Amino acid sequence: MGSRVTPPSWRLTGPAGGRVYAVTALTPDPRPRSGSPRLGSHSLRYFSAAVASPELAEPRFLSVGYVDDQLFVRFDSARASPRMEPRAAWMERMDREEPGYWERSTRRSEANAQVSRAGLRHLRRYFNQSEAGVHILQAMSCCEVSPELTFRRGFLQFAYDGRDYPALDTETSTWTAAVPQAVNSKRKWEAERSISEGDKAYLEETSVLWLKKYLEMGKETLQRAGTPMTRHTAPHGEVTLRCRAQDFYPADISLTWLRDGEEQLQDTEFIETRPSGDGTFQKWAGVDVTSVQEKKYTCLEGLGKAIPQTPKSPEGGGVAGGVGDGGAVPVVICCVSKTNQ
Repeated sequence: MGSRVTPPSWRLTGPAGGRVYAVTALTPDPRPRSGSPRLGSHSLRYFSAAVASPELAEPRFLSVGYVDDQLFVRFDSARASPRMEPRAAWMERMDREEPGYWERSTRRSEANAQVSRAGLRHLRRYFNQSEAGVHILQAMSCCEVSPELTFRRGFLQFAYDGRDYPALDTETSTWTAAVPQAVNSKRKWEAERSISEGDKAYLEETSVLWLKKYLEMGKETLQRAGTPMTRHTAPHGEVTLRCRAQDFYPADISLTWLRDGEEQLQDTEFIETRPSGDGTFQKWAGVDVTSVQEKKYTCLEGLGKAIPQTPKSPEGGGVAGGVGDGGAVPVVICCVSKTNQ
């Protein structure tokens, strides 16, 4: 990429306009959703959360970014010296690629934290709430590109206390109010057309440029094919299912086998997290089952990403259905390798 682009961040407007605008965001719903990226595509997603509690001197703000399903940046206002930090090995050289990237991203995250805190105050008023309880404001954005790296779709949405709030309709550049209290924000944001148009431009243009750059920087990891689940058949018909996570960074991740939704810890064989040799890590967990039972098993990656029981066979049996990419982003702070199938 020859031209320099601004590091990803949301434009901010002050609390006077009631605008809650925080990019680099937090906890996605672990359940599958129709908005999940499709096979062969790539995505740049940000999740953020601002959490207010009587036990906190000020609301805590966390934000994370994912390229495909790999966590690559993180900001946490609760740290002793809050900074936007690399969470993928290939991001360690970003300052050489874009001098001042981390300083600019940190300043924007700090500004986003302040705006999100102001947003929490406005939302408590909209919902007629006191300061006594715990309240959380979340934001999620996604830019998805095709295998040819052309824009495919994007979305931006907010949630408050676990309920949907406004979401941007990029086709009409209007906002959908999910609850009556969101009508206030919808009216304010639609009154200034430049807000929606700026959001749309961010998703369709700026995010695409940055996604291309990240994919190029992390191509050895991000575009490497993975095998998240394999099936091994013994001579007498016994079946071993292996769930594998690879190319993730940092090393914190968990794998859990479920049978009909119940954890199977005693029956699971684990290979502990080990280096892959390129700055990332790998881990797998296996379980022995009968051929009749195997469809009852599901592997859970990280803190909440379910992989359908449609394994690739190492014996050359191909893929029995799609694996991995149709699911949701894993719950914060884990990162899982993208699979290309």
